[in-house]
Amino acid sequence: MKRVATTITGLISLLLLAGTASAAPRSPQVVVNGGTLQGYLNSVGESINVQTDQQDIQRWAATVSNNSTFTIQVELSGNAASNSLGLYNASLPGAPNPLTDLYQAFPGAATNGWFCIASFRTAPTRLVINLFDASATLQGTSFYQAPGNTPPDRNDFGFYLARPGVGPFFTQDARNPCGAAQALTYAGTGLNSGSWWLCFEDAQRGCGGPSDGDFDDAVLFLESVNPTPVNHTSWGQLKARFH
Repeated sequence: MKRVATTITGLISLLLLAGTASAAPRSPQVVVNGGTLQGYLNSVGESINVQTDQQDIQRWAATVSNNSTFTIQVELSGNAASNSLGLYNASLPGAPNPLTDLYQAFPGAATNGWFCIASFRTAPTRLVINLFDASATLQGTSFYQAPGNTPPDRNDFGFYLARPGVGPFFTQDARNPCGAAQALTYAGTGLNSGSWWLCFEDAQRGCGGPSDGDFDDAVLFLESVNPTPVNHTSWGQLKARFH
């Protein structure tokens, strides 16, 4: 069992929906080893069975507004000091180039309470990410656009996890070694209905990799994320979550 080491809370200015036509159970379900992921979800009041409630959602799209918001909460363990997380274009052919195709949101150095605000913009097409520490002090701004980067696609993207010498691993199974799942998605329950949990494994699972398969290395909570048809969340509803 791994010890949870740090928590990162992030705000990203997007309204998202799942890139699949609708949420459906993953088939087959992936075996989750150990009890830390189940224990964590239980501790935050979720009624989720990590072995049987996995959803087949691997890509996402921004809709409606450049200024909508969703929350990312990350529980990092094991390699917390080196894991980085971000976005990439899910429609890219072949393997994403780490130098041009990955849009980092959180570096490995991020610690408790750090957050970022990211926005897709046009003219030119670009993704802007502002990173803040726990005291809301700006730590830096990243711009992802051509010619230095592949233009970000607000209508079809996924999430990745990487650390030095390992990965990156992607929410799309087909992009991972031997097509193995490195991230599992669960629908929130109760007060979290309409939101999603995205749970990463940070060691290679496919092709005989050394993964322990516990999927507790980065647990993302996605607020205002829905499969189509989109259920819109008002600013009043969103702000009420934080009162």
